[in-house]
Amino acid sequence: MTADNPDEISVIVVNYGTAELAAAAVESVLAHPAGGRRVTVHLVDNASPAEDATLFAKWHAERGWGSRVTLYPEQENHGFGRGNNLVLERLARQVPPPRHVMLLNPDARLDNDAAGLLADFLDAHPEAAMAGAGIVKPDGTPVTAAFRFPNPVAEFAQALNFGPVARLARHRLVPLSPDAPRGPVGWVAGAAVMIRFEVLRTEGFFDPAYFLYYEEVDLMLRTTRNGHAIWYLPEARVIHAEGAATRVKSGESARRRRPGYWYRSWAYYQRKNHGPVLALTSAAAWALGAALNHGIARLRGQEPRAPLHFFGDFRREALPILLGRRDMDGRAPAHA
Repeated sequence: MTADNPDEISVIVVNYGTAELAAAAVESVLAHPAGGRRVTVHLVDNASPAEDATLFAKWHAERGWGSRVTLYPEQENHGFGRGNNLVLERLARQVPPPRHVMLLNPDARLDNDAAGLLADFLDAHPEAAMAGAGIVKPDGTPVTAAFRFPNPVAEFAQALNFGPVARLARHRLVPLSPDAPRGPVGWVAGAAVMIRFEVLRTEGFFDPAYFLYYEEVDLMLRTTRNGHAIWYLPEARVIHAEGAATRVKSGESARRRRPGYWYRSWAYYQRKNHGPVLALTSAAAWALGAALNHGIARLRGQEPRAPLHFFGDFRREALPILLGRRDMDGRAPAHA
């Protein structure tokens, strides 16, 4: 990279156990022109249990990825935020660094010149720090990719899952419609988002305390609190096979058991960004909504909305963090 090439886009893909999909993600980026910009891809393998790192090295040679793709065969699963940070810290040492960074999930691929469309928008709108793509399922069905920030009203209404209450709270619910129009939003899906690199560097990249989930919400909340806008651009299209690596899917995981790190991330996000009082208020709202939903669901002969083992997992994983009795690694905080 040279100083006369300021429009470079660096795309980061962090893989865990989805080698074929991650390779398709890389090749979808290489196949599109990105508005004539120079594009590089950084493919991180987070110590996948299979032979993903070996496969990436093989495909790098066989498929002619060359200098356009840099591989990071890690020996530790860093999670999403820390995996991205590995690349972001390396990019920060480049002179000059890339103008934009695009985060792309390993189970996502570009359906059009999404990278070029997102970069064009950011270049034309200096007030915008990030722009998220529209996301569709492999069958073309649009899914929600733009959101409001979490709040206690939304926690209660979404856990309760009762039509009249949901309608009253419709302007506070976190997910926007899958057919939401282009415009500024609270946050966008981290599966396909482009970010000005200088904003990322100013914000200090991802908070390394997170392992998985809520790290992008945290980053976007920090960014908006510092006066930047987050935009949603549905015309930039990405196909996403959601949950291929994590097995957690929005709309399909309600009666599966969620991993402990999901609850810990939620609790850490709440306490860090809103303080202990509002965090506990959100927790109480969620738990009350879930408890009431259990009764409503039984009366209707339906499955409850909450994930399996919700109350026990929430009490064991989230509550100690909300109360300040445990950090994200399970240790008592140093001040305790």
